[in-house]
Amino acid sequence: MEQEMLDLLLLAFSRQAFSKAVLSKPADRAALKTVVTPREIGGRPLLQAETFRADNKAVHENIAPENRARLGELIAAHGQINLFTTAGECELRRSKAGKVTLLGGEKLRRALSGGEPPRVTVGKNDRQKARILSGSEPFLRLLGVSDENGRVYDKKQAKFRQINRFLELIRDCLPHLPAEGTLRICDLCCGKSYLSFAAYHYFANILGRTVRMTGVDLKPDVIDFCNAAAQKLGFEGLEFLFGNVAAYEAGEHVHLVLSLHACDTATDLVLSRAVAFGADVILSTPCCHHELNHALDCPALGFLSEYSMLRQKFCDAATDALRLKYLEACGYTVAALELIDPEETPKNILLRGLKRKNFDPQSAEAARLWQAYETAKLFLAGDGNVQKSLSQKS
Repeated sequence: MEQEMLDLLLLAFSRQAFSKAVLSKPADRAALKTVVTPREIGGRPLLQAETFRADNKAVHENIAPENRARLGELIAAHGQINLFTTAGECELRRSKAGKVTLLGGEKLRRALSGGEPPRVTVGKNDRQKARILSGSEPFLRLLGVSDENGRVYDKKQAKFRQINRFLELIRDCLPHLPAEGTLRICDLCCGKSYLSFAAYHYFANILGRTVRMTGVDLKPDVIDFCNAAAQKLGFEGLEFLFGNVAAYEAGEHVHLVLSLHACDTATDLVLSRAVAFGADVILSTPCCHHELNHALDCPALGFLSEYSMLRQKFCDAATDALRLKYLEACGYTVAALELIDPEETPKNILLRGLKRKNFDPQSAEAARLWQAYETAKLFLAGDGNVQKSLSQKS
């Protein structure tokens, strides 16, 4: 019956007769219902699933019609599905005993297959998105992202979207930062520091906060350029230091640690220093991953690791998972989030850590979390010789 419902939904979609599907009685108690509607995104027809949750939030997911597996998962996760089309409607019901009944399915199939049902006007999601930055900000012009008229250069559009998205993720973390007083922020492995300037501008100029922010990197020419740019912009609370992140001492409590595309194990150093600083919020987007690829020694994964491309993809994901397990063991609530569209860059995963209040590093829970992290390393690398920069408790 579930496959019949899926076939009818896709048939209606292909005939441009699909209006919506309402999926109710979800197995997930945190959800209320999911509404699936047709959408055109980037010129491509897709199915958009909007899940309404008990915490008053809504989550959107865009699904290609050929992704039958994902659509099937949604149907299987709900006790009732009502399908609405311009040719009629049908309903799937699942009893408490698990019996599935499809009402009106055959009649709807005949209506969709015979004749030409009226077409649905498909909404588009290609409206100009309201962003935190407009492109006209002086620091964007100075860094070569936009021209003197505030138009973002074509070659910098992806970078502009990336910066805006990072600021949105920072905005989501505001409840975890102090509401008053001076904000202490560090951008470790800051590079050309697009993110440093953007974050400083957001807090100091948009939110009106007092900020003391430090960018640290090993490229002296870049540090000189960034300090000169900060002075020219009048960003008095922003400084850049030449030095090794592993040896950098903030000298005080740090509220927020940022890092955009620190290469390979440099990301591990960033996370280790952030934990040592006791940062309230950690936002890090890793770059390339190599260490685990060289150290991977797991017979159980031999069927996968013998293929070089799949081995690297797995090691990318496993490395970031290990990093999150490390942060968990150090008292953080963690998440892996999508930074921007993966079609623009494969470096689109952001690791987020939010410091837990009243976490006791000497507790049984802390010991269990640390053991889980060490066990994961041991599983992947045999002797655990991986992520040495995170091998000690901070």
